[in-house]
Amino acid sequence: MQAGSRSREGQSPIREGQAPAGEPSNVAPADEDPADAGVDDLDVGKDSLLELGQVGAAYGVRGWVKLSSFTDPPERLFEHGSVYLGLHGRWSRYEVEARGRSGGRLTAKLAGVNDRDQAQRLTGASICVARAALPERQAGDFYRADLIGCEVVNQDGHILGVVQHFVETPAHTLMVVRGTREYWVPALPKHLRRVDLQARRVRVNWDAD
Repeated sequence: MQAGSRSREGQSPIREGQAPAGEPSNVAPADEDPADAGVDDLDVGKDSLLELGQVGAAYGVRGWVKLSSFTDPPERLFEHGSVYLGLHGRWSRYEVEARGRSGGRLTAKLAGVNDRDQAQRLTGASICVARAALPERQAGDFYRADLIGCEVVNQDGHILGVVQHFVETPAHTLMVVRGTREYWVPALPKHLRRVDLQARRVRVNWDAD
């Protein structure tokens, strides 16, 4: 794998990667929960999905929700006609009927979610798309989700910890690494030097002190 890995998400990989997994399958009828009206319950493995955001609070009284997007730019979350929402180990597919913004936050109206109570039941759900639906990554590109849980080692061979999550800042994306202490490493090519997904290891140019 080559040096100079760069961070992207959603449509934006991080740099380097394996072939995407297949489309989720095994669609079953929805149950009686009103929040699932018109939506398929899915028996899927999360490895076949890629997390692009999270559902926030209900917005208004007509079933709209606020969204947190992990994509760059945030609007790339809407490049897919449907998304998969995961909550409490249960996955459902939703069509995005309309989208907007409120106070700098993305908002969306999902098919089958028609009032505030239904929207509130989705708060905290992970927003995912099928990996197979994403564009093919270039050599050296990775999605952030692929790096979660990877061991992080610096240029001196010191183990810094394990990748926990990523944080967006106005300047750039930060990779949060937790071991005996916490490191916030900019997810930029000059800092992400090598990624080995098979070994689940990321080598970074970052001091342990």
